[in-house]
Amino acid sequence: MSSAKMTGFRIGDLARVTATRVETIRWYEKVGLIAAPARSEANYRLYDRAALNRLSFIRRARALGFSLDQVRSLLALSGDRGRRCGSIDVLAQAHVDEIDRKIADLQALRGELADLLAACGGTTVADCSVVEALAPA
Repeated sequence: MSSAKMTGFRIGDLARVTATRVETIRWYEKVGLIAAPARSEANYRLYDRAALNRLSFIRRARALGFSLDQVRSLLALSGDRGRRCGSIDVLAQAHVDEIDRKIADLQALRGELADLLAACGGTTVADCSVVEALAPA
């Protein structure tokens, strides 16, 4: 905390603790992922422990590659602690499936580029298969 009298985290404190840029925190507020916090007498944003936990959740979900819409859904679903987790599992499995599709696409790209490199004689740019593949038809 920045001051012993304060209750809550100022935005800079929250940014440091969660390794999140201040601009990102403000944007999360703007799009409704984080509720607008109370304000101090000096008009500083004061975030509580719940906001810290919510931002940490968002950061972990984003690090796992979830989109903002998926994060919004995860937050909504996670709010009911007694709820069965089937809906969350479906969302997470859809994300795993999308990651698998992206991996397959990247592997295909890698194979194509590796084939171009293998075909390159390594002589001159005029004979370079990579340049030839990139040149307009």
